[in-house]
Amino acid sequence: MIFAVYRSIFVFPRKLLRAGAKVKDSCRICTLETPKALHMKKIKYYYNTNTLRYEKLETPFRVKLLRIFGFIAAAFVTAALISLLAFRFIGSPNERLLRSENARLRDHYKELLDQLKAIQLEMKEVEGRDNNVYRAIFEATPIPDSARAKDLEKQIEIASVESMKDNELVSSIGALLNSLSNEVKVQKASFNEIDGLLKNKEQLLSHTPAIQPVSNKDLNRTASGFGYRIDPIYKTVKFHAGLDFTAPQGTPIYATADGIITTAGNTGDGYGNHVVINHGYGYETLYGHMVRVKARDGQQVKRGEVIGWVGSTGKSTGPHCHYEVHKNGQKIDPIYFFYNDLTPEQFDLLLKKAAASNQSFD
Repeated sequence: MIFAVYRSIFVFPRKLLRAGAKVKDSCRICTLETPKALHMKKIKYYYNTNTLRYEKLETPFRVKLLRIFGFIAAAFVTAALISLLAFRFIGSPNERLLRSENARLRDHYKELLDQLKAIQLEMKEVEGRDNNVYRAIFEATPIPDSARAKDLEKQIEIASVESMKDNELVSSIGALLNSLSNEVKVQKASFNEIDGLLKNKEQLLSHTPAIQPVSNKDLNRTASGFGYRIDPIYKTVKFHAGLDFTAPQGTPIYATADGIITTAGNTGDGYGNHVVINHGYGYETLYGHMVRVKARDGQQVKRGEVIGWVGSTGKSTGPHCHYEVHKNGQKIDPIYFFYNDLTPEQFDLLLKKAAASNQSFD
């Protein structure tokens, strides 16, 4: 149809004579081709009004080239327009396949995002148990949230996914997976640490203060507890950072846990002859006012080993053992570290005696 249109545009609208007809002018100069010749090639004639003759129509070669070029150009432009309209409103088969594949990938991305959110919730539960249960049991420092790769809190809402480009989707999934991978690494390191604590649990228990520093089966030697007490020298209320155990001079004083002696002697700080033991795991104990010190600096001692004897040296009003427990540099109540010595009933009784408001011995 297009060919016919352009043929009608570029070809002169001249009537051809019917095949087989013979035309002669008055001078019998020109005739049309015979039917036999028409099968080979059609020759066109036109009537020249000047000469009053039918003359043969000859098209110049330049015109032929222009017609051919115009026809080809018009064909290409028409084909391009048809293709553009078809691809604009219908789309190519490849485009339809790509749209279908893109929709499938977006659905898959949403599924992956849901799975990541579920894994994140599980990780939060594991992190909570790690900090509040496992590490609390072994008195390990909780891992701060900043170390747990909080990037997962910046996840993309599914509504914004619809407007994302392919590279943004890939980048988003990569960021989420990378953040989750960081959390897993941190959690794995924490569990490895707890595993090490489990293996050293027996050692941890042996290095934790767990007995009274002097023999006190009947609990009659507990004289003054932890807290604010009346100072025996200045008669003012001052903070008493340990427990006082009264006992005759020369009564053995025992190490309450395994450790290494860091101080043994009189350093002029009011404790008189005293011993300080570093037990590790943040624990340290002090034994004051000894009449004589048996332990030496740097010596390793075991729980229950004699390290000195009760006396009244330093700032003291009578023979007694001043006992302190320190955890990570903080002085804490020693009464909670006698669980190897006491029954629940004895602990309640000792707690009442230590809480009595009275005068300390130092």
